Amino acid sequence: MTFVITSACIGEKAEDCVDVCPVDCIKDGGDQYYIDPDICISCGACEVNCPVSAIYYIDDVPEEEEAYIQKAVDFFKKGN
Repeated sequence: MTFVITSACIGEKAEDCVDVCPVDCIKDGGDQYYIDPDICISCGACEVNCPVSAIYYIDDVPEEEEAYIQKAVDFFKKGN
């Protein structure tokens, strides 16, 4: 996993990140978007285009947002 979408996306879902992703790796999870780590090419386009600063490189996820790493793992474990 390289990029993680965090709490600022919940309820916002601005779609700017979806529109710029060259490999269509951002999936709608209902309450927020998730980045599929098996498809993501780590280009960073989503991070710089997110209007609410919800996307972080995994090593830069703030401590208070680290639960969103596991939330993304769980989302894709369910086959989404």
